[in-house]
Amino acid sequence: MSLEGKLISEINIKSDGDVFHEIFRHRPHHISNMCDKIQNVDIHEGEWGTVGSVISWYFTHDGKEKVSKNIIEAIDEEKKLVKFKVTGGDILEEYKSCSFTVHVETKDENNLVTWIAEYEKKNENMPDPHTYMELLLNMSKDIETHHLN
Repeated sequence: MSLEGKLISEINIKSDGDVFHEIFRHRPHHISNMCDKIQNVDIHEGEWGTVGSVISWYFTHDGKEKVSKNIIEAIDEEKKLVKFKVTGGDILEEYKSCSFTVHVETKDENNLVTWIAEYEKKNENMPDPHTYMELLLNMSKDIETHHLN
């Protein structure tokens, strides 16, 4: 049994896909105003929206307060993609490595948000990160709702 894995989840949103991408690229620190599961997002190194910047997410997962320190590993404006590599915090207590990519496809009024989790479990008894993907999908819905209201 392999300890490495990849999960892919998609969700259609009615809000503007360009705005959705812009939030994750330039303004993730505003997400706490849109989603009650995200308490705060802080920048430690670099600038918002630049590769190599280090940010921390403070969030609630499975009823517990958690933190995830990330480096922005990739940004692709054309594909509306941002990749976050987890470098510290609670997620790395469960996984040897983990990264999350958010990608937005925009076609007319249809906007498809794709979340990709790439990970390596510390041991075969660890579950795949389905609950983290659920958190990301719920966060996406909350951001959509915020922008539709």
